[in-house]
Amino acid sequence: MDHWLTIEVFDGESTASLWRLARGDALTEAALTNGAEQWVWHEHRWGVVLEIEFKSEESRDAFRALPVVTAALDAVPDPARGLLVYPGRGGGAGSRKPRKPRPLPMTGAGAVPVPVESVKMGLAEALPPMFSEVG
Repeated sequence: MDHWLTIEVFDGESTASLWRLARGDALTEAALTNGAEQWVWHEHRWGVVLEIEFKSEESRDAFRALPVVTAALDAVPDPARGLLVYPGRGGGAGSRKPRKPRPLPMTGAGAVPVPVESVKMGLAEALPPMFSEVG
């Protein structure tokens, strides 16, 4: 069974591509020496994604706990909001095309107003009282 680890790094004070150039070789070497079977880097407009496949869950967790990995993750361009690390495949599985904006609503796209019925209320005419003669 495949055991993947995904590391997504977002641009921040510097670009994630520069972070990859500085830390990518150390991460790749640490992954290979700890049981990685394959790895894939993905470049995006917003940053980079590293997906690593390990032989077992234990080797994946051991890689994640290495000091070189911790140091690389501490050095991401935006340490507050620029890092996602999770098991499984992730960021590279999406479309390479950016999402298109939704179409603007046209004039006929609004709700149709509900017609208001005018109600005319008035007093009814008084009926003449009925007298009954008792004989």
